Amino acid sequence: MDHLTYRRPETGEDDLQKDLHTEHQILNMGPSHPATHGTVKFLIELDGETIISLDVQVGYLHRGFEKECEAGTWYQAIPYTDRLNYNSAILANIGYCLAVEKLLELDTPERCQWLRVLAGELSRLADHLTRCGATCLELQAMTPFLYGIEARELSWDLMEILCGARVTSNYVRIGGVKHGMPSSFPAICRENFEKIRKLLADFDEMVTSNRIFVDRLKGTGILSREDCLRYAVTGPLLRAAGVPLDVRKQEPYLTYDEIDFDIPIGEVGDNYDRYLVCVEEMHQSMRIVEQCLAKLEALGPGPVDVLDPRVRWPAKGRVFNQMEELIQQFKSVTEGPRVPAGEGYLAIESANGELGFYLVSDGSAVPHKVRCRPPSLINLAPLHLMVKGGLLGDLIPTFDLLNMIGGECDR
Repeated sequence: MDHLTYRRPETGEDDLQKDLHTEHQILNMGPSHPATHGTVKFLIELDGETIISLDVQVGYLHRGFEKECEAGTWYQAIPYTDRLNYNSAILANIGYCLAVEKLLELDTPERCQWLRVLAGELSRLADHLTRCGATCLELQAMTPFLYGIEARELSWDLMEILCGARVTSNYVRIGGVKHGMPSSFPAICRENFEKIRKLLADFDEMVTSNRIFVDRLKGTGILSREDCLRYAVTGPLLRAAGVPLDVRKQEPYLTYDEIDFDIPIGEVGDNYDRYLVCVEEMHQSMRIVEQCLAKLEALGPGPVDVLDPRVRWPAKGRVFNQMEELIQQFKSVTEGPRVPAGEGYLAIESANGELGFYLVSDGSAVPHKVRCRPPSLINLAPLHLMVKGGLLGDLIPTFDLLNMIGGECDR
């Protein structure tokens, strides 16, 4: 008996397909915090639940970061950099202050550089914990989210001990840092790291091989190596696609050339690879911090600021007892330091990728031009490629692992 085969009508279009076809739906998603983190709107074209096209619309936060920086002194811009990426504020502090110091041709003390690396890696750890924990939450996995947030609180406890603040820490200064490391910090840090590693082990056991978690992330949000390079994508997204580019290794700054750490990379460039890269980077950050602690303990007490009254404010003890120091502080507060005329660009490796600052000085106490190269904005550009042809339900987990921060994007 011959098999019955269905033959397409000679007229060209299948009548059944013609009858069932519906027009594509246009869906406006956001700005709504539970889905799009409050400051982004997605204009989505859907065929059923399949994404046909996606238009990302940014700008709802209206920060105006760059113009705000050009309206105050060089020092007054530092709190603005805190709010670029509030999950890892110190990294933005470091990038901006290093760019200003490049114009000043200023070298900071060795102890200051180790403290900056330590504080920056604590920030990176907190940022990745937020990213991975929030991704679980988007997939309705509340317990691993709480593991991640508990670990983040432990890292923020360390930030509070070191800086005096948990989130927008405002720790780094032009020419130094706010203050040195408390004597109790190393012991508390090692104790908290032990707890964080246990929480990460629980997190890993619960989700990394979980069938639902793997199925929801593996093969979704793919961004190829070629597309990453074409769109200038950096950070965990680029490394997940197999490119081992990290500014800390390629163009070392501070003391990264003296530190032993590895750069994890993925193979496919999907959401699962991004998750695995971020988890390993957390372990590498803790490894870096432990090396910083050992070095700082070996160095012993010492200066954490440059001894240049044109750049750094004098210590309170000297201000209260010497007229010259009082005059210098008054001039520093009312006028601010003057940066020699010139321009320069400096980039660091933030939690999301290359964070760069292009600064122009006209020789005054106020920046003539501040331009930020925010990884959130650059990495957001190829999102339409990552979700095209995928399901609507995969959009938000993909957006989470992209880790767009509105303050950095709408600068």
